[in-house]
Amino acid sequence: MRRLLVLGAGTAGTMVVNKLRRRLPRAEWRITVVEPSDRHFYQPGFLFVPFRTYAPKKVSKPTRALIADGVDLVDAAVDRVDPAAGRVHLTDGRTLDYDYLVIATGVTPRPDQTPGLLDGGLWRRRIFDFYTYAGAVALAGALDRFDGGRLVVHITEMPIKCPVAPLEFAFLADAWFRRRGLRDRVELVYATPLPGAFTKPIASERLASMLDDRKIAVEPDFVVERVEGLSLFSYDEREIPFDLLVTVPLNMGAEYVARSGLGNELNLVPVDRHTMLSTAYDNIFALGDANDIPTSKAGSVAHFAVDVFVGNFVEHVAGQPMTGSFDGHANCFVEAGDGKALLIDFNYDTEPLPGTYPVPGAGPFRLLDEAAVNHWGKLAFRWLYWNALLPGRPLPLPAHMSMAGKHQPAAKE
Repeated sequence: MRRLLVLGAGTAGTMVVNKLRRRLPRAEWRITVVEPSDRHFYQPGFLFVPFRTYAPKKVSKPTRALIADGVDLVDAAVDRVDPAAGRVHLTDGRTLDYDYLVIATGVTPRPDQTPGLLDGGLWRRRIFDFYTYAGAVALAGALDRFDGGRLVVHITEMPIKCPVAPLEFAFLADAWFRRRGLRDRVELVYATPLPGAFTKPIASERLASMLDDRKIAVEPDFVVERVEGLSLFSYDEREIPFDLLVTVPLNMGAEYVARSGLGNELNLVPVDRHTMLSTAYDNIFALGDANDIPTSKAGSVAHFAVDVFVGNFVEHVAGQPMTGSFDGHANCFVEAGDGKALLIDFNYDTEPLPGTYPVPGAGPFRLLDEAAVNHWGKLAFRWLYWNALLPGRPLPLPAHMSMAGKHQPAAKE
């Protein structure tokens, strides 16, 4: 009996075990997934919890219910991996042997890595995150109480999960305060370590104009060094005071990755960016946010990468060359407030461009354009996530990015 061990039952890990359970003969393969949490969280929903669009109970389901029959679920945390022995040590003292290992434990916000962020007694009182369930729920209460002052939306360092989510928060906050009649009493500031609103120039220009239209001030190239009282300080000693800080802390991979000697300085596993195979071990893959591929850490990347990975894995374990090549495909809805959103679609080589998706001309989704249909598409995706994506059912979206329906914007005179 050959043994596939998957660490993590988040988006990527759940998809992997559910898809491979259909592809690998049960008489020949034992599939085990290790996950310490008994709840699976729909992380894109965290953005909506602070604004009361989603009730907290709408963003999680029991982990066990999402795992296919015939997959063993081990409720435990990982202490370390011993690649030479093909063995995983759990924190409760148990060990699990494997023939093939998939690391899919994602990344976690680490506020402890920024001096002062947790030290002044302001965490979850004046300083909040929304990349965790507890943080999103706490922030909902803080927004209810906030009646004016400076609200700073802040990114510590890239890469982060869903890099457009902080922008979305800023746009939704603008709309939230306008609906409550408070916008003229709130100063919104967007502080980012990037030189602009996004990493790619066409999308960055479009998103920057949206920030400007909403009178959201941008503080670019702001690399935070510390928090003192109610102020952020950058390494070049710029200061940004705040009354309410919504921060995205440093995102890092799991600590066991570091203990196992498998990761880089952020505990991300170096892999081949087209196959997700570890650069150090021929029987270890890393999927989802856990690897170091140069694209967005987003659920869509996990989805498209897993679609390529499954066929490659079947070939790899049969001793054949892997013929699938992941192109870095990502697409993300960007909430703009007032019931509208943008959609961006890109890969390793092509930046987000205007156009329509997925059908050229017909869409229905609009690329780099605020539209109600994009907003409804984002809300509808929650149903698809629970009922199609996680179970591993095929979706009518190609894993590889297509240029169909896209066009270069006209050059400005």
